Amino acid sequence: MAVKMGEDDKKTEHDKIQGKVMHSAEAIDKKKPPNQMRLDRDTRARLGQHLRAMYDEVVSQGVPDRFSALLNRLDDKDTK
Repeated sequence: MAVKMGEDDKKTEHDKIQGKVMHSAEAIDKKKPPNQMRLDRDTRARLGQHLRAMYDEVVSQGVPDRFSALLNRLDDKDTK
């Protein structure tokens, strides 16, 4: 059985990931000294947008049946 995500599920998952990425970027900004060479927050955000656009098609393909079956088998072993 294939696990397919609906459009709302994809958007919700995407929003969660994007929130984590932005939170991580803010944490990095606070931890690093200002004199180190690095990308600013806007550049990192634009880079992230471009990467998401490039890989969005891959994410939208869903999980192949064989991977779903393998994950289900692993879950069954964990619950026993």
